[in-house]
Amino acid sequence: MRTSSELGEASAAGAEERGAPPLSWAVLLFWLVLFTLVLAGIGLYLGRETRLAPFLVVLPALVAGRGSVRQTAVASVWVTVTIVGALFDAAEDTVAAGVATVVFAVVINGLSVVRAAQRVRSESEIARLRSAAAALQRQLLRPFPLMTDELIVHGLYQPVEEDSRVGGDVYEVVESPYGSRVFIADVQGKGLPAISAAFAVLSAFREAAVAEPTLTAVVDALEEAVLRHNSFAAQAGESERFVTALVLGVGAEEEVQAINCGHVAPLILHGDKAAPVPLGEPYVPLGLDGLSPGPRTVEWFAFPQGSTLLLCTDGVTEARDPSGAFYPLAERTASWADVRAADMPTALYRDLRRYTAGSPGDDTALMVLRRRPVPEPGGGTGAVGAG
Repeated sequence: MRTSSELGEASAAGAEERGAPPLSWAVLLFWLVLFTLVLAGIGLYLGRETRLAPFLVVLPALVAGRGSVRQTAVASVWVTVTIVGALFDAAEDTVAAGVATVVFAVVINGLSVVRAAQRVRSESEIARLRSAAAALQRQLLRPFPLMTDELIVHGLYQPVEEDSRVGGDVYEVVESPYGSRVFIADVQGKGLPAISAAFAVLSAFREAAVAEPTLTAVVDALEEAVLRHNSFAAQAGESERFVTALVLGVGAEEEVQAINCGHVAPLILHGDKAAPVPLGEPYVPLGLDGLSPGPRTVEWFAFPQGSTLLLCTDGVTEARDPSGAFYPLAERTASWADVRAADMPTALYRDLRRYTAGSPGDDTALMVLRRRPVPEPGGGTGAVGAG
């Protein structure tokens, strides 16, 4: 899914880096000729009685992993003709063995063509499912930027492109009579069942954020929505799911309300400093309230004008480099004081891709919150911009 034009440019470049390009006919013919000449040369060097042509049967199998069905068929015909041609100068006592070799090559080549057809069909199905899931998510999530009276929110959501099963990361910002309500969540699992659970909890948030006067009541409504969804899922024979979530309440005052239900803690950036917001021990995820020793309560933290609040899912914090080290989010973002809020999601995602050598292991959801400029008495705005 693409939730902004900037993300579209970044992810398109990323897809080009990750996806292996299709096998061209020029490359195919080059390797067929080269491999055949090399084997012929080795055969002549070692002696005419050494028959290396049967080793060509590996070529169609290799082509089947990258090439089209037609290219695999062409490689199979090439190999079969080459092996048959090598039998013309064979001794009479080796003709029977040569015929057996041809039969073996025809069988292996035929299996290679079948394998190529299966691979192409599987890739087409994966692309179709990914397209359907992306279209569904476009209806599920609103594009950035999102704005309320108090906030301007930039961000992105990027599913793992190598996985046909899109995950259940969701986000939302709602303007209510009680201030701005911000929501980011990660549903356990992937695929359409996870998207179904994400839709249930997201719909509940959009309704409760406007109707409920307290943040605890909003979270209680989310808990009930997950439990209802799990009840229906159990009746359908599907697995129950839990949802990690972070819910914020932002008003005109500097202090912000927060309830963390097992989610990644937000990061606050001010100047050249970046640090996780101290919210204490998170509560259990949504759907698991029965395991909690007590009710969820509101925590407060300072979100002053001019600072930036970064919310993300564990696709960011649990990303690893090739050596296995986790992505140091606070350390990397501390040096981004001169990066505009509108540019930060794309910058962070590109940095994440570089850190993981181009292969993030999970979906990535980011929200960058800035307070809207405070109007001055004369009708202007304060000196601090929204980025």
